[in-house]
Amino acid sequence: MSATTASASSLTPTGRRIWMRSRGLLYALLLLVICGVVLAALQSGQQHGRLDPRSADRLGSRALAMLLADHGVTTKVVTTAEEAAAATGPGTTLLVSDPDVLTRRQLTGLRTATAHTTGRTVLLAPSATALKPFAPQVKAEAPATVAPRTPGCALPDARRAGDALMGGVRYAAPPGTATDSCYSANGLPTLLRLPAPDAGRDILLLGSPDFLYNHRLAEQGNASLALQLLGAHHHLVWYLPSLSDPASAQHDQRGFLDLIPSSWSWGLLQLACAAGFAALWRARRLGPLVPERLPVTVPAAETTEGHARLYQQVNARDRASAVLRSATRTRLAPLIGVPPAHAHTPDILLPAVRAHLPEATDAPADLPGLLFGPAPADDKALVRLADHLDDLTTSIVSQERHAPREHPDR
Repeated sequence: MSATTASASSLTPTGRRIWMRSRGLLYALLLLVICGVVLAALQSGQQHGRLDPRSADRLGSRALAMLLADHGVTTKVVTTAEEAAAATGPGTTLLVSDPDVLTRRQLTGLRTATAHTTGRTVLLAPSATALKPFAPQVKAEAPATVAPRTPGCALPDARRAGDALMGGVRYAAPPGTATDSCYSANGLPTLLRLPAPDAGRDILLLGSPDFLYNHRLAEQGNASLALQLLGAHHHLVWYLPSLSDPASAQHDQRGFLDLIPSSWSWGLLQLACAAGFAALWRARRLGPLVPERLPVTVPAAETTEGHARLYQQVNARDRASAVLRSATRTRLAPLIGVPPAHAHTPDILLPAVRAHLPEATDAPADLPGLLFGPAPADDKALVRLADHLDDLTTSIVSQERHAPREHPDR
């Protein structure tokens, strides 16, 4: 086996080499998948069925639904705003388990559909955005720790339940507003009831849903409070908002930039300005280019061999043949009296080459194809092309060396 063949075979990628190069990335991907599966398994047991009256998990509310059923209250679970509006008729209680995931359009539509029906609307831990359609005069304040608290109000339901596990978001109503403020934390209530207007519904704001969970229902007066607040009417509509709600997908599509808070826009603008000034500052420090010696000198033969191996790896026979032909034409042009500007012009170069070939040597049968032809079809054809170009150059160089020289008259 020749040295060229051995070198080419040593560069051929094998299965072992591919594995050695890519095993680090594969190990990282495998570790990422394993971590994702482990985290999903750990979290699925806790968050599955959160506040779902059909779920018996720790954070579910099946125990409350069964308790309500024992007292003659029917519970209907809905997952879209349209179903909630249609199911909430006169004399019903509407519980919105997560109002913050609803869009402004959904909240306004739900409020409009239920405003003129008697009953009660219960919102669990609504923020300022969710409060605007239902209670625009109420403000949401910083949350408090969830802990057993005393009622501290005149609301009969709370007084009968006694101490309960309350906390979370606190609510502040304007002075003079007729409200029932219970279970205060740091001076603000975590349960706020807005009385119903004529032929309307009362609004009940709960700062935390913890007392509705299965594993907390039996503590303190949680069961009594939940039963009285949600069992005031014989029909309970339990609304579990879903991100796949068609109303949210059709009317409130938001892009990535819409999700960025407005305050971040000014921060990004300042960062962009700072980056621009830093670029100008660094550009001034660069100055003009200064030539310097390379730290390592690479022999021309090694550079040529390295280029050849790269061409071989990517099967760039067209590029390799073009380089060989261009180098041959550039070398022959000064030997046969062709200006460098016309070294690559077939109409000028080819006649000059034929005129300077040795008389004893016949010109190649396809001289235009040799110097300006297409790319070789395979590696063997590329090697033959290199040999023919070398023979042509050698012949013309030898002819020029043995040609008689004219001496000027003395």
